[in-house]
Amino acid sequence: MELQNWTRALVAVTLLTLASAALDDYFDLPGPYCRDRGCCPGRQDDCSVPILGNNEVVFDEGTLCYCDDFCNRTRNEDCCPDFWPHCKGIMPPEIPGPILGCTYEGIVYPVNKVVKRNCNDCKCTAISNTTAEMLCEQNACIVDPMIIDFVNNNYGVGWTASNYSEFWGRKLEEGIKLRLGTLQPQRFVMRMTPVRRIYDPHSFPREFDSEMKWPGFITHVQDQGWCGSSWAISTAAVASDRFAILSKGRERITLSAQHLISCDRRGQQSCNGGYLDRAWSYIRKFGLVDEDCFPYTASNEKCRVPRHGDLLTAKCRLPQFVDRKSKYKVAPAYRIGNETDIMFEILNSGPVQATIKVYHDFFTYKGGIYKHSSVSPDDRTGYHSIRIVGWGEEYTSEGLRKYWKVANSWGPAWGENGYFRIIRGVDECEIESFVLGTWPEIENKLLLQNEIPRVNI
Repeated sequence: MELQNWTRALVAVTLLTLASAALDDYFDLPGPYCRDRGCCPGRQDDCSVPILGNNEVVFDEGTLCYCDDFCNRTRNEDCCPDFWPHCKGIMPPEIPGPILGCTYEGIVYPVNKVVKRNCNDCKCTAISNTTAEMLCEQNACIVDPMIIDFVNNNYGVGWTASNYSEFWGRKLEEGIKLRLGTLQPQRFVMRMTPVRRIYDPHSFPREFDSEMKWPGFITHVQDQGWCGSSWAISTAAVASDRFAILSKGRERITLSAQHLISCDRRGQQSCNGGYLDRAWSYIRKFGLVDEDCFPYTASNEKCRVPRHGDLLTAKCRLPQFVDRKSKYKVAPAYRIGNETDIMFEILNSGPVQATIKVYHDFFTYKGGIYKHSSVSPDDRTGYHSIRIVGWGEEYTSEGLRKYWKVANSWGPAWGENGYFRIIRGVDECEIESFVLGTWPEIENKLLLQNEIPRVNI
């Protein structure tokens, strides 16, 4: 008797397991099957019903389920979803229902729906037969609301942060690769001996701005776009500034950064970055054309300026007020050593080129005197080159802060009209570690038949 009861119990458990599996297979196919068709003993192949779900064909046309006892003959049962409860009177402990979707940020999304959240894709993914979950990529984004909140809500940081629509939805790795673009100088370049000047370090004004001293001579803020070309833009801009300053306005020119990007390929990587020393070496040997002759496209455009030859060979328009046919060349670039040397250089010769180490929070800079906030402990960084055009001082909650005024290359909508201020004298973000200047080769011979525009210097 005990063996018989045990056998019956085992059969019941087996049937219950099979019923659960069958219902689990077809849980999303509701509707009467055997209840309408009837239940059949043994094997009757015509004891079948087309598989339907809510009056919509779910499987390929002609797919059947069965209501005879033979339907559970294999491990893959083809019984109708209601065969076990209707024909055998066996109900599984729990009948799963259909997956409705994922509730995410108060909105219900269907399974497999993909939505964009900043720079990450989130997909409503089925986890089991009854549950789904919104799974999101975990990329670091250029614009991180946490960084913005931290900077703007912590008194004493010294600067403000903002969301930039052009950066929103982009990954941080894209920003480092395509919004910077300066390769860290090689060791032998970093050992370059800085030039030394003789001056009184206490003689400098508290504030200085190249644009105020040389109005109309300083290159406007440019936008490098999604091309890692800061190495080319800052080089061409510093050279342009100095051509205008040294010639006293006779050779006011905007030199072509695209010329460098497209044609300076020896050891350079175009829109994927370049070395500053090699950029200056290229200009010294071969010269540049102006922006009108080779406009900026923020792309790896094919070089269309002959390496040798003059402006006529390059099919460029000749300048109006000087007898120049040669491309614009410079003397070898030189390194400037410390805070006061940099100030002396800017005051007497114009803007200088510098390299900075860019942290995640810098992308969201809006205004104030920047200092890396350390809000992201595992920060990814990259190198970027810019122009230092002046300096100043400002009283803040932390006391007197000295700063550099710097021209960036992310367009005038970023920062303080395209500029930013950064703490001066402490090598913040390595901005004072590698600073370069140059002397342009100007043409002194004027075309006297043309009137030279008056410029107040």
